[in-house]
Order: sequence, then structure tokens, then C-alpha cells
Amino acid sequence: MATGKPGKNFGYAKYGYIFAIPFIVTFAIFSLYPLLYTMFIGFTDLSGLGASHPRILADPFENYNLVLNNNLFQTSLKNTFFIWFVNFIPQIVLALLFTAWLTSRNFRVRGQSVFKILFYMPNIITAATIAILFSQLFQRDGFGVVNSLLMNLGLIDAPIDFLIKKLNAQLIVAFIQFWMWYGYTMLILISGVKGLNPSMFESADIDGANGVQQFFLITLPNLRTIMLFVLVTSLIGGLNMFDIPHLFNNGNPDSATYTVSMFIQRRATSQGRYQYNIASAASMILFVIVGVLACILFFMMRDKDAIAKRKEEKELLRAYKLSGGK
Repeated sequence: MATGKPGKNFGYAKYGYIFAIPFIVTFAIFSLYPLLYTMFIGFTDLSGLGASHPRILADPFENYNLVLNNNLFQTSLKNTFFIWFVNFIPQIVLALLFTAWLTSRNFRVRGQSVFKILFYMPNIITAATIAILFSQLFQRDGFGVVNSLLMNLGLIDAPIDFLIKKLNAQLIVAFIQFWMWYGYTMLILISGVKGLNPSMFESADIDGANGVQQFFLITLPNLRTIMLFVLVTSLIGGLNMFDIPHLFNNGNPDSATYTVSMFIQRRATSQGRYQYNIASAASMILFVIVGVLACILFFMMRDKDAIAKRKEEKELLRAYKLSGGK
């Protein structure tokens, strides 16, 4: 639809582009430019605060080879995947259980808002607070609440040093991540369920389907898009985890909770290194890993029925054109 004098078309789309300009400018300055500059630095010799004119290396992929062959980077990558996987599986399972419980047409849970607030509460507490809290809880001496509780219950005779064993430290960090994010995941899933057509469940009730059957045969299949969003965002957040492992035990013991983001941060800004080129190369490697895994998730979670329907429509349209529109 257009307005104005003949010869001057002022469509409504024009105003949409105008309103989008602030976002485009902000994105270009604070997101796109840093991303492109990070990519550029990864191919240069920029390794200090005083280097204002970085030069592209003779072997542009030298920094990438150094990162990929770095034992600490390899360890950090393994740790990151392990901690993310261990925390995400129980996170999505518990979130689905709570979603089924709070949206059940049979249970009709009262005070749902209270439960949602309680489950989501850990997510609004700052990561620094949670990391320090759990660090104190699992101390061996002094105010180690977990050790005190286990000893009072007679389950152990002497305090356990939870923070000195690799697997223990990794599991604690994974639990913190799980505890912080299961409520957020639950709310996203609940919002998806609320958006489903109620007539599907009414028809299932008439056909005699119970709550479990409705959840697995109706709810979950129709939450494909929401589940994809949860998987991708969890993957991005999990592989970029930094604050909890850093503040909880500083990557210890023996680099067991040392993550890729910690590797990047320490190469770039700490320990007197300022190896911006190495940090940038590691960042781009992580970026590519996340991108590839996200594409795999998109492929695995694609709607096969919708794709088949589109193919069928294209075949019908092609046949229609070949027949001359008859």
C-alpha cells in the first residue's frame, strides 16, 4: 500500500527500515566490527598492548596451528564439552518433567506462579555469588557445610577434600550450571506448551489418551522448534562458560575445570601475556565448533514432514507448468 502524490511511492516498508537503523548501526559497531576484527587478529602477529600495526603472518594459519596443538587448549576443550554434557542432560530432563507437571490438564497444579519463581530463582542470582557460595559449601575445613552435614549423619569419618579431586570438581561445576539454568529452560518449554492449540489435547481426551501419551505423542513433537532453540542456546552458553569455573576454583584442580573461555581470557588479558593473536585464533576455533554443532542440530531437528510437503508442492507446480497451465 502506498501514499503520496503520483510518482512518489512511500510504502510502509520504508518506515520499517528507518526504525531498524538504530539496531543495524549498534550491531555493526558493537558486534559485527569486533567479530571481523577478531578474525583479522587471528592471522596476525598482534601480541601486546603496544603493537598498533599488526602484520599478517607468512603462514596465516600459524596461530590456529599453535592453538590446536596446545595441550592446555585440548584439555580445556574436553573439559568444556564434558561439563556442558553432564549438566545439560539432567537439566533438560528435569525441565521437561516440571513442564509436564505444571501444564498437565489432569493435575491442575495450584500456585504455579510460586513454583515457577522458585525454580527460576537461581538464574537471577549473580554467578559470582553462586560460585563463592558453592566454594564455601564444599570446603574441607572451617565452614564446609557439606562435610559437616555428612559427618553429622555418620556417612563419613573425616572431611573430604572435594576441591582437590578432578571428577568431583567437574561434577560440582556441572551441578551449579544445571541448578542455575533448569528453571530458565523450564519456562521456555512452558511458554511453548502454552502456545499449542488446545483442540489437539481435547481431541486426545475424547480418543482416551492419558496424560503420558499426550505428552509424548502431542506435546513433544509440537515442541520441536522450542527444543531446537533450547538446544542451540544451551550449546552456545555451555561452550562459552567462564564465570562459574573461574570463580569457583580458578580452573583447578590440575586444570580439571579449565574451560576454553578461560584459555582465551588468560591468553588475552592475564599472566602478562597479552597474546591477542592466540586468543583470537582460539575464539574463532570455538566459533566454528559452535557453528558446526548448531548446523548439525538444525539438520537433526528439521521438520521432515514440512520438507516433504514443500517438495510435493514444488513437484505439483513443475508438473503444472510443464502441462501449460492445464
